[in-house]
Amino acid sequence: MRANEVNNTTGQIDHALQQLDYNQTFSGDFVIVGGELGLNDFYTELSVLLLVVYLVVIIGNLTVFSVVMLETKLHTPMYFFLSNLSIIDIVITTSVLPKMLMVCLWNDVVISFSGCFLQLYFYLAFQSVECFVLTAMAYDRYVAICNPLRYNDIVTPRTCVILAISAWICGILLPLPNVVPASRLSYCFNTIMFWFCDFPPVIALSCVDSTFLLVQALGIASIALVFPFFLIVFSYYRIVVAICKIKSLDGRKKAFSTCSSHLIIVILFFFAHLCVYISATIKNVHPNVLILISIFNCFLTPFANPIIYSFRNKDLKTAIRKHFHLCEVLS
Repeated sequence: MRANEVNNTTGQIDHALQQLDYNQTFSGDFVIVGGELGLNDFYTELSVLLLVVYLVVIIGNLTVFSVVMLETKLHTPMYFFLSNLSIIDIVITTSVLPKMLMVCLWNDVVISFSGCFLQLYFYLAFQSVECFVLTAMAYDRYVAICNPLRYNDIVTPRTCVILAISAWICGILLPLPNVVPASRLSYCFNTIMFWFCDFPPVIALSCVDSTFLLVQALGIASIALVFPFFLIVFSYYRIVVAICKIKSLDGRKKAFSTCSSHLIIVILFFFAHLCVYISATIKNVHPNVLILISIFNCFLTPFANPIIYSFRNKDLKTAIRKHFHLCEVLS
């Protein structure tokens, strides 16, 4: 009887310690120390650069979104998807960049457990949403070039809304099978060797084997990136074939100009993500290189999107000059 009592008491103590550790894990804070691997010597320069990039992203994308809403001539499928893209880019940068600036300017390296996973979720979710919206835009360009006579019948306002809502719902739901189980793991370490809460650096701190979650994350990333990528490639293959069949040179130029801005954004988006995955698979890559590539991935498309569309699209330039009285900047 006494042995059983001792065993029961020991079991209760172990359970209490595990529960205490569980509670401490879920109420604790993470510490972002990725910037201390030599980058802290350049905090001032980095903070200035990041602030400039953030202002360009916010002002540029808000300008594009506002002009599309204000100008009735821009109430077309292409600009509808572009306005969605502007909001997505603002959310992506806002989920990551303010904390980076706090780390650089005030050495505020502490982030709460819930704050870390919210940042991780919003970053992954809206990257996925952006990929699906880019796919919807490729479909729009495909119909416009390959089936122009039936464009208004196929790409209706209802179709655009359905495509946009589907892109948002799929992007928002996809990260949940990874983020929710990851948030329930117990963590033995709280030092994030990165500049923000991304999935692999955070999962690496858990006390248990997270191989399954990492493999699952790779599979979900394939759904969010690889499948849309092949759809976009197929759409542009058909577009190129259709353009080559146009006899007049002016006609080919006009057809290509209608999708050139979107094609540039697609190339930049997938190029940035490709750099991240390649750098992650190469051994002995300096941590600072991984950090800088990830920062590059965060801001390349949101930074380039309003600039490319504003300076390459005549209708958008005209609308910006009209509503914001910019006569010389976009001339």
